[in-house]
Amino acid sequence: MHGTVAAVLIGLCIAGALALVTTGVAKVGGPIAAAPRPVTDDAPPIGTFSHHPVVVRLPAHPESYVGAYAKGVPESYAPIKALATATAARLNVALYYSGWRETFRSAFAVQAGDNGAVPFIQIEPYRVSLAAIVAGVYDTYLETFATSVASYGARTGHAVIIGFGHEMNGSWYPWGYRHTSPQVFVAAWRHIVTLFRQQGADNVTWLWTVNIMDQRHGIPSPAAWWPGSSYVTWVGIDGYYLRRTWMFASLFGPTIKAVRALTIAPVLIAETGAAPASDQPAKIANLFSGIRDYGLLGFVWFNAPGTQDWRLTGPAAIAEFGRGARTYKVATS
Repeated sequence: MHGTVAAVLIGLCIAGALALVTTGVAKVGGPIAAAPRPVTDDAPPIGTFSHHPVVVRLPAHPESYVGAYAKGVPESYAPIKALATATAARLNVALYYSGWRETFRSAFAVQAGDNGAVPFIQIEPYRVSLAAIVAGVYDTYLETFATSVASYGARTGHAVIIGFGHEMNGSWYPWGYRHTSPQVFVAAWRHIVTLFRQQGADNVTWLWTVNIMDQRHGIPSPAAWWPGSSYVTWVGIDGYYLRRTWMFASLFGPTIKAVRALTIAPVLIAETGAAPASDQPAKIANLFSGIRDYGLLGFVWFNAPGTQDWRLTGPAAIAEFGRGARTYKVATS
C-alpha cells in the first residue's frame, strides 16, 4: 500500500504554469484522458498558490466512478492499466496509499490523468501523533504536499481525491477507535484541510472514509469522528464481502443510514472486494446493484492480497466486473 515514484519537468513548463495561476484557476474537472504533461515531484515554494487558489471540482453523479487499487502503485500505473484491459472497463479512479512524510506522487497522478482516472490518495498517519499534527509540528510537510497538489492541478486542470486516517471507527489502526480520541482525529482532519486550502489546493475532493459498522465486533457508528460538512466533500465507506450470505443492503446499508444522519454528501464505496469463497461473480453483480439502489457514486475495488486475496479471480468474475462497469455513466468534465 505504499511506494515512491518520480518524474521530471522542463523549467519552461514551470514558468508557464505559474503564469497561469496569477489570476487563479477554476474548473469543473473530471477523470478524462489528456495529452501527457511533464510534472515534477519538486513542489514550487510554499505559498505559491495561497493567493491564487487552484479550484477543480469533480462531478458527483451517481453510478459514475469505478476505480481500483492494485499492487505496484504508485511506482507504476501499469497494474491499474492491466486490470482495465483485462476487464475491458474504464477505471476512472486510481487509489494509492501514502505513508506519513511521503510526498505527493505527481508522476503517478499524471499517468492516472492520462489514462482517464482521478488519483485518489489515502494518507495513512503511521508513527505520528495526531495531536502533534494539530499542534502544527508537521505544517511544513503538509504545506509542501498541498503546494504539490495545487501545482499538479494548475498544470493539468485535474482534481485529486484525498482521504486521511481512513477506517478510524475501527480499532486496527493507531489513529482509530480506542487508540486516538475522536476529538483529536477531528481536530487533525480540520487542521489538514485548512492548511491545504490556505495553500490554494482547492482541486482536492476531501473523502472522509469510514469502515462499515459492526457493533457486535466493536466497530461503532462513525458519528463521533465527523469533522463537519465544511471539511468534507464526499464520504467514503470501506467494506468487504467475506461470505456468500452477505449482501450489499446488510453489509453497507446500516452505515449509509448512519452517514445520512450526518450529511447528504455524495457517498463512494472507497475500498471493497469479495473473497473468492464468497462467490465473486454474484457479489460483484450485487455490488453494482447496491450502488444503483442507494444512488451512490460508485466504488473502488481492492485488487490485491490483504487479509484475504481480493483480486478478481476467474473469467466469470472478470466478465461480471467489466459488464457492470460498462453500464456506468463515466464522469467527464
